[in-house]
Amino acid sequence: MITHVVRVSPSADRLPVQEQLAWKLADLAARAPAPDPDIAEMIANRVVDNAAVAAASLRRAPVAAARDQALAHPAASGGAGILGVDDVRVSPEWAAWANGVAVRELDFHDTFLAADYSHPADNIPPILAVAQHTGRTGAELTRALAVAYEVQVALVGGICLHEHKIDHVAHLGPSAAAGIGTLLGLPTETIYHAIGQALHTTTATRQSRKGEISSWKAYAPAFAGKVAIEAVDRAMRGQGAPAPIYEGEDGVIARMLSGPSAEYQVELPEPGEQARGILRTYTKAHSAEYQAQALIDLAIDLRARIGDPAKVERVTIHTSHHTHHVIGSGAGDPQKYDPHASRETLDHSLPYIFAVALQDGVWHHVASYLPERAGRADTVELWNKIATVEDPEWTALYHHPERRAFGGRVVVELADGSTVEESRAVADAHPDGAHPFARADYLAKFRTLASGVVTEAEQDRYLGLAERLPLLTAAEVAALNLKAGIDPAPATKGIF
Repeated sequence: MITHVVRVSPSADRLPVQEQLAWKLADLAARAPAPDPDIAEMIANRVVDNAAVAAASLRRAPVAAARDQALAHPAASGGAGILGVDDVRVSPEWAAWANGVAVRELDFHDTFLAADYSHPADNIPPILAVAQHTGRTGAELTRALAVAYEVQVALVGGICLHEHKIDHVAHLGPSAAAGIGTLLGLPTETIYHAIGQALHTTTATRQSRKGEISSWKAYAPAFAGKVAIEAVDRAMRGQGAPAPIYEGEDGVIARMLSGPSAEYQVELPEPGEQARGILRTYTKAHSAEYQAQALIDLAIDLRARIGDPAKVERVTIHTSHHTHHVIGSGAGDPQKYDPHASRETLDHSLPYIFAVALQDGVWHHVASYLPERAGRADTVELWNKIATVEDPEWTALYHHPERRAFGGRVVVELADGSTVEESRAVADAHPDGAHPFARADYLAKFRTLASGVVTEAEQDRYLGLAERLPLLTAAEVAALNLKAGIDPAPATKGIF
């Protein structure tokens, strides 16, 4: 790996294009080798994982609205499939839009946490859509996804957006554009302009994940993927980008991040080195924000030790700065304790999540969020007894380069005066956890979430393709779409 130092450069210095971060990302995308078998296997796992979580969300209102918008843009030729709809092809940017919302809606797919946050599998819908539209093979798609994951992991590992309340999808536009560039075999210069355009149009504030969280939480990554496709299209037509997009006097670092004196370090593979970033990422066993995963597992285990949760007087969760301020009581959001809050708000409320997991001894992607579940009197009472506090030790572990830990230490005070205390560093499903997710777990998650939505025969057909991803022909990639018999007639009304 090579560590690239990224800092602001005055316009008068005319920073050479080859020294700009966007060029280095583009050059990686243009020259990356075909992925090794273990990387290809994990990419196939994440394609399965995306289809699983999308299947469970197909009937939800935000997904239906995005799907209706996409269906209003049929492809004259080529085109890409829409998850849930049989044998319909739409323009690839709109397929990426609809499928991106379906994948993100339940906040149930993969994650990478470092200097910032991300869901790297948000790269899959736009890149797959372009692959279907342009007739690419499974090998080409696999290589492109390996690059997109690598760029995503590099940016998330080196550049913190959250510190400045910039939404993490600002890293997604560039990674998706890079992956599409790899897919299409574009030269470095073209990919460079696409990355610059994609970054410029996907920088937005973090309010989408703060306060009263709405369906836009799922739409924002889908928008980034759609924008990335459009950016690549423009760059292929010879249109340039703002430059230097990261290092310019009025660029992203100077005006949106840590300012003119800032310095960031971004690690990228050496020429010819494998793009192994996907192997540093991890998926979810529970439908909730990733920083709650280990604490859900911990709450379920504590349920057996405590017995009746009504005996609980107070719960204090000692955790990292990020967890405390993003999904904990440190966010200062009263909505995180509101029984009438939206599902999107509740899945970013660790006090709520911990209360329900402690009471039920299980977590369910639907039942745990039902309004009647959130409004239960005993749940509201317990919920308000739970608070998070920032612990420097857990903050250090969160950022430790080799021991990244996203859990915490929980202290439960009981009515009889006794205390129960337990810690969990990572989720059970994490690669370093008690039960790391393997191919069998991805398949089981798919079967569970697709059950009752997709026929068994269709599940078998889809998995038969996804598990062979690097070997698929272009025709098979075009068929890599989960069919659920959804009526393509629009259920919502807008401009289109």
